[in-house]
Amino acid sequence: MDNEDMTGDGLLRILATLANPHRIKIVAALTRERRYVSQLARQLGISRALLQVHLRKLEAAGLVSAAIEISPDGKAMKYYEVAPFAVLLTPESIAAAALTLGVDGDVAAEIGS
Repeated sequence: MDNEDMTGDGLLRILATLANPHRIKIVAALTRERRYVSQLARQLGISRALLQVHLRKLEAAGLVSAAIEISPDGKAMKYYEVAPFAVLLTPESIAAAALTLGVDGDVAAEIGS
């Protein structure tokens, strides 16, 4: 994901998603290596339930991806990793994005938290 094909709503969704310290820490941790939920929750010192909320928002914004794998003992484990993305913020890129606000539909409800 990069700025060339990003709408104003897409940019707004990414910026709003990253406007949370837990989500910044999650992206940072996943940049080093992919993790399953329990590993990541222990590393960050937050509950699995809270982590799941943040991971869902990051996944919806296209910033992380998930894959389910079966462990050697037969348990299904969901691994998360950072999806490739780059966002260049300049006055010009913001002006271009502003022209397309509303193209992806109403994102105001999505980014409220």
